[in-house]
Amino acid sequence: MRVFFTGGSGKAGKHVIPYLAGQGHKVLNFDRVPLRHAQVHDLLGDITDAGQVYSAMNAHAGYDELETGLGARPFDAVVHFAAIPRMMMCADTETWRVNVVGTYNVIEAAVKMGIRKIIIASSETTYGVCFADGLADPHSLPLTEDYDIDPMDTYGMSKKVNEVTARSFARRSGADIYALRIGNVVEPHEYATLFPSYFANPQVRRRNAFNYVDARDLGQIVDLCLAADGLGFQVFNACNSTNGINLPNDQLLARFFPDVPVTRPLSPWESLMSNAKIRAVLGFRDAHDWRDELPGARD
Repeated sequence: MRVFFTGGSGKAGKHVIPYLAGQGHKVLNFDRVPLRHAQVHDLLGDITDAGQVYSAMNAHAGYDELETGLGARPFDAVVHFAAIPRMMMCADTETWRVNVVGTYNVIEAAVKMGIRKIIIASSETTYGVCFADGLADPHSLPLTEDYDIDPMDTYGMSKKVNEVTARSFARRSGADIYALRIGNVVEPHEYATLFPSYFANPQVRRRNAFNYVDARDLGQIVDLCLAADGLGFQVFNACNSTNGINLPNDQLLARFFPDVPVTRPLSPWESLMSNAKIRAVLGFRDAHDWRDELPGARD
């Protein structure tokens, strides 16, 4: 597929784009800074400028496409990752403007160009625990896609609004629009640099409900979304299948969530942010478990 990818130079995108290119997709990266990947053309631009989005989304995906003589044309799919990636990076008003207006611009342009597959990055923060002011308990565990998401921070609110925007456009257009509630993204080098400190002080992972998603496995998830047709609007938790901590669930629940209702039996290492839906619907299977990335972790 020819894929228009926004925000591909960010922490997640710089791993997802190479995965997609490796699967044979032709990807154009639309971002404010270049990715500089050998197989991917960078087009610099701003998602909050609707004119730039419309122009970029009907474009050549690389200089090689000039040889076809077919001219610039809309893409087969859009993957939208561009955003202010967390709270307290800039003023709340700017986070809202970039994330909400930018997402509206991207989805509107794609739908009006007749693009039938759109994937947007939502967030684990919509569950209202990660960036809560004070220590917040989830309403229940595990966290699932039918949870009544209620973030109190501007970043999480922007992602919740983007899910509503996506649902509205899917309803009016009939396009497939999938929102990925992306977990805490871990790059390959971060297993060695971060996980030992998590194990020594697991409290620091409570706000993430101890979930993680390997950036390379996120690439697999996006690719599975590109291949799945006819699902309409969907929300998927995009995370790995086990918690990113070396404590089983009975200990985690007793120590960190003693008053939180547990709605179904949990296996000892099952992620408290459930990816059961994406496993069942799209066939996702983790390729990168932290136990395999850390030497001696299984000993």
